[in-house]
Amino acid sequence: MRISRDKLNKLAHTVADTLAEIDEVGFLEDRNTIRQEARKALEKLLTDEMKLDAGARQKIASQRKTIPEGSQEWDILYRKYYNDEVKKLGL
Repeated sequence: MRISRDKLNKLAHTVADTLAEIDEVGFLEDRNTIRQEARKALEKLLTDEMKLDAGARQKIASQRKTIPEGSQEWDILYRKYYNDEVKKLGL
């Protein structure tokens, strides 16, 4: 899934603001640094997810017969191959 830069920044702001509201959480850095690190972590997570998705789709596309996306067989294979990709990356 592709998320715009604005939405990613908004989400990072929300993470930093939510953490700031928790009494048990103390920041060692300023809030902007926390927001930037949250954005980097979210970007990495989304990038990893796109790689997993692309790997699963590539495996389905390489099947001998054409499997239409949205079919029950496609969904089953997608879940299987997606989970295989997750295991391969050690996530």
